[in-house]
Amino acid sequence: MIYLDNAAGSFPKPPQVGKAMAEALDEYGANPGRGNYALTRKTASMVESAREKVADLFGMRDSSRVIFTAGATMSLNMAIYGMLKAGDVLLLPGMEHNAVSRPTADLEDRGIIKVRTLLADHEGYLRLPEIEKEVSAAKRPALLALTHSSNVCGAVAPLAKIAALARQKHIPLLVDAAQSGGLIPISMDKTPISLLALAGHKSLYGPPGIGVLLVSDRVDPRPLITGGTGNRSEERRHPDFYPDHLEAGSINVPGIAGLAAALDFVKEIGVEELFGKTMRLTDRLAEMAANTPGIEVYLPELPRQRTPVLALNITKRDPAEAAELLDSRYGICIRSGYHCAPAAHRALGTMEEGCLRFSPGWYNTMDDIEKAGLALAELAR
Repeated sequence: MIYLDNAAGSFPKPPQVGKAMAEALDEYGANPGRGNYALTRKTASMVESAREKVADLFGMRDSSRVIFTAGATMSLNMAIYGMLKAGDVLLLPGMEHNAVSRPTADLEDRGIIKVRTLLADHEGYLRLPEIEKEVSAAKRPALLALTHSSNVCGAVAPLAKIAALARQKHIPLLVDAAQSGGLIPISMDKTPISLLALAGHKSLYGPPGIGVLLVSDRVDPRPLITGGTGNRSEERRHPDFYPDHLEAGSINVPGIAGLAAALDFVKEIGVEELFGKTMRLTDRLAEMAANTPGIEVYLPELPRQRTPVLALNITKRDPAEAAELLDSRYGICIRSGYHCAPAAHRALGTMEEGCLRFSPGWYNTMDDIEKAGLALAELAR
């Protein structure tokens, strides 16, 4: 099997991730914050250590505002529902995943907010002049939700410029870094980001079912869910201090342990090296595909920044059929369709059938890429 669907979830995982999760079940069986005995204190210490590792990687001074969630989708929902109120305007610059567009559609359909949606260019890049115009309008948005890197074509948004613009206009900025976290350096301290949503199971190489929301001290979203926290159980209302303010119920201790081990893996190799290797693999596959008659590649032009994701179609072949043939004939695992991101496909012009998406990871080899390129050429012929 050649696995080239790392944008959906990295595979395989570093060996230490599974080991850490198994050890968590054996050694950290208690519920952190629910009791004052040695085992629960040990578990709480491990969880706090994991928070500090996230804070360290993403330039966050206050680790208590590192919130563990069930994934990037929950992180984004937590931010959107927590920040917006009746009458607010939300700005979507384009390329959004459904984890952003669907909760905002829910709020809009119920008449709670208004949404201003922009369209990216044909390569998937955001139109900065249009964003500048919208944030300067008389009715400024109450929140700007930015997709840092497209999960369809890999186009990377100019985060520093947009963050500076949002800060200048006093507009909170929510960044969906599900695809970029672990591949592109991001610092909450250096870049004025209000909320940063991360997926543990993609380019951070952690397990599924764990995500993170980093919350700057400039914002204070309402809790998405309320309930048990272990602290101040006698009070009628949910706590207002962090992390308890946004973490209700029992947290995913094995998932957090696995994520902590994955963060050690990322730090040991380095974000730059992880990005560099996977981009070299992607660039080689893009070169082979672009030189094959009958293949249309949706590739952002250099020097525009992109992540290791390659979108393409084989002329006159349905993407779903092509993906099935790549699996059944060649053992190559990729994603086809709309990738939960119709906004991106509207920009790329692929809304009719979607496309094929190849996304190499750290454990792929150049031999994998050569085989995938040859398989594409056979299907194209």
